[in-house]
Amino acid sequence: MGTGLADALKPAHVPDDLVRDVDIYALSGAERDIGAAYLEVQRAFPPIFWTPRNGGHWVMTRGEDVLEILRNARLFTSRHVALPPAPDDLPRIIPLELDPPDHAFYRRPLVEWLTPWRLRALEDDVREVAIETIERLVPHGGCEFTFEFSKILPIHIFFRLVDMPLDDKALLLALVEQSVRDVSEGARIAAMDGLRDYIASWVRRRREDPGEDLMSKLVNVEVRGVRISEEEAINYAALVLSGGLDTIAAMMGFFAHFLAVNPAHRRQLAERIHDRPFVERAVEELLRRHGIANIARMVGSDTSFGGIALKAGDMVMPATPHVGIDETLNPDPLTVDFDRENAVMAPFGRGPHICPGAALARRELRIFLEEWLTRIPDFRVKPGTTPQLTVGVINGVTRLELVWP
Repeated sequence: MGTGLADALKPAHVPDDLVRDVDIYALSGAERDIGAAYLEVQRAFPPIFWTPRNGGHWVMTRGEDVLEILRNARLFTSRHVALPPAPDDLPRIIPLELDPPDHAFYRRPLVEWLTPWRLRALEDDVREVAIETIERLVPHGGCEFTFEFSKILPIHIFFRLVDMPLDDKALLLALVEQSVRDVSEGARIAAMDGLRDYIASWVRRRREDPGEDLMSKLVNVEVRGVRISEEEAINYAALVLSGGLDTIAAMMGFFAHFLAVNPAHRRQLAERIHDRPFVERAVEELLRRHGIANIARMVGSDTSFGGIALKAGDMVMPATPHVGIDETLNPDPLTVDFDRENAVMAPFGRGPHICPGAALARRELRIFLEEWLTRIPDFRVKPGTTPQLTVGVINGVTRLELVWP
């Protein structure tokens, strides 16, 4: 690589022999298989290296290191979670950019609201929306999966959770997509501003006249006995909106793409689609194989990690896909085995920031498989089209043309 970019950004404490020109948002081969691209990084580069891309940061490629960073909120702070770090004068992403103990105050209403009994009640809603959407698609013999299904199911369920109308779903889906996948930092920031602007009026209504919906619980949360400010409430609601819509849609896209190009796995799953334990194992294995979150951390104080000196303020990238495809943790990691046992993965993070919506996401993914494969057991990628796989803050499938008999 040329030395200009590295020399301009490399801190003095970074050894020259640990510098690699790697853009984690533009991995070689990711357009074909994102998991394989992460595995190639593990095989080709040191366990820890520094790259001048995206503002300059460390990359941890081994699963155990990723898990340790995600667990250790004291040493690896969430003050900045994007690369390059957003300017300090921008609103903080609540609660994603908060550390314990403050983080727990904001997280609590999500955990308390998404109880097992409420999730069981929601299951009928998820199934109803899934069946209605799939049966509308079946007669057409094909669809563009991303915008005709994987983004439809989560937004319907989310709007039921927060008791909001679906009238503006197209606008919100566009803003969410831009906020997590646009290559331009400015465009991502502008999209988040748009989400905040949209949701502000709803936040004010629920603060003035709260109900029993999830939105009312979030925007009226108290921290040490004091209700959060309106600005904090707007930022919090915008994050939950973004996460609730995009993350599950991304996972569904990877599930559908894998099954479309692997007919033996598709037939195996379709034949046992009424075997609940088997389908649940299949969900876990597909989550392991297709990690999606690339959430950064910032070093909170000078330390040594893996024998390498890290300085306070250094940015690090503990990408969760590196856990599921780590050969030392999961033998033959690129092979999907629905009977795999004791897999190590972190599809929803680890530590204090583990996603509180993980149980709901798993239910939505299971119901998607059950209802889709019951009605469309035989499908493939439309000939002449190429699925669009992207790496970003959240990896995703941005276009997937499917056909069926």
